[in-house]
Amino acid sequence: MTGHKPRPVLHEADAHALLKEYRIPVARTVLAKTAADASRLFSELGGGPVVLKISSPDILHKTDVGGVRTMVRTADDAADAFEGIVASVKRLAPKAEIEGVTVQPHVERGVEVIVGGLRDPQFGPVVMFGLGGVWIELFKDVSYRLAPTTTDKAKRMMMEIRASPVLKRFRGGEPVDIDTLARIIVSVSELMAARDDIMEIDVNPIFARRDGAIAVDVKVIGRAVE
Repeated sequence: MTGHKPRPVLHEADAHALLKEYRIPVARTVLAKTAADASRLFSELGGGPVVLKISSPDILHKTDVGGVRTMVRTADDAADAFEGIVASVKRLAPKAEIEGVTVQPHVERGVEVIVGGLRDPQFGPVVMFGLGGVWIELFKDVSYRLAPTTTDKAKRMMMEIRASPVLKRFRGGEPVDIDTLARIIVSVSELMAARDDIMEIDVNPIFARRDGAIAVDVKVIGRAVE
């Protein structure tokens, strides 16, 4: 019996380029192939704290294999972090293809949300919103709309999740930027409606703050090749 062909995961650079094509704000992300690259890119990104993450189409949950280092503050530490990430991934996921390690400026955290898309066999393209980061796995507190959707429907999606009060009193008072989040939801819905070669997309986490929102990670799964 022939099994199902695996669906291809887009390379990280291609996934980020896709977000930019649909006007979705995403943190600048560059790929290091070696520890020396990581050190150089740390300086090119301004010398502030950076985040390093494994880049592999075979790894969907980077933290599970030691594939993330945060708040890296020096060029030497960036090189060490690169080597540590690669060593950990080779040990815990020895069959995974390693493209390199991405280097990304540290982004001010906010409320972590997810905007996703999927292709339902009955309803077609669908867009999803919920709390992001680890909370998506823990609470599965999400809402859905058929794609493409509108700004008004996107805003209603945000208010439908049980955790919606978090969006209204970020850091004890001010709400997050609902308008920017709504635009991201609409953009992901438009992407899913326009690109039938995309089966799933997870923009997670998005850090939502009172003055905007920015994606720091994305996973895009394409249609299996026959």
